[in-house]
Amino acid sequence: MSRGDHAELAAALRQWRERLTPADAGLPAGPRRRTPGLRREEVARLAGVSVDYVVRLEQARGPHPSESVLGALDRALRLSAPETAHLFDLAGVERPGAGHVIDTVRPSVLRLLDRMADLPAMLVDARSTLLAWNPLVEALYGDLSAIPRDRRNMLWMRFGPAGGEGRSLVVDEDGTRERLDRLSVAQARAALGRYPGDTILRGIVDELLRTSPLFAELWALRPVEDRRVDRKSFDVPGVGRITLDCDSLDVPGDDQRLVVYSAAPGTRDAELLDLLRVVGLQTV
Repeated sequence: MSRGDHAELAAALRQWRERLTPADAGLPAGPRRRTPGLRREEVARLAGVSVDYVVRLEQARGPHPSESVLGALDRALRLSAPETAHLFDLAGVERPGAGHVIDTVRPSVLRLLDRMADLPAMLVDARSTLLAWNPLVEALYGDLSAIPRDRRNMLWMRFGPAGGEGRSLVVDEDGTRERLDRLSVAQARAALGRYPGDTILRGIVDELLRTSPLFAELWALRPVEDRRVDRKSFDVPGVGRITLDCDSLDVPGDDQRLVVYSAAPGTRDAELLDLLRVVGLQTV
């Protein structure tokens, strides 16, 4: 693949950034803006890269962006499918295709996620990497944008050193973690079976095999299971333990899952979810 066209890439990134409003990206409008669209620092935060990196890309003097960085920029800028293809072509990077996990997000899925203001909801790919989420998910998990982009992964958050990143470990209704640990490893094994050539997924698995004895032990057991309906518990500061129904909805064709948490009306957990909307979001 060619090395791309840095000047055209820079112009396209600026144009795509300037056409977005804060509301489009789920951000507060804030004070009066001098320039149209999103600020560079807002794009950087959404994409999980530094502001300097975005500045250099827009000035055609940046480094050669990787596939994962392009995917993050694609999501931050909410590009259409043809624009995504154009982005990769301008960068001179092979587009994600068969044999590799798709980590670009359809604009229609982002719009759906934006509409889910009353329920915690997030989008994950086959690597278990968080691609997008709404504020209530951060009320459960903590400030996800503060986690380095390459660690914004449910496997790493669960099995990484010191429990990984995030506010608290997601556990079963009885407070134990064993079943969810086994389910997470089973999903990772199944994903690697579907995408044996995906170097990013292989890298996540290999690193956890080296650094997490628990992950390595479960991996050796070769668990096989998959659950799309579940119940999970969170310990949230200011709220306490909240147990929520967890439904995973497939995004057809992309091997991605829209994970939505809810509680039955009239239950204590529904009351805690109402509290989370106030206390949790203030904490975030």
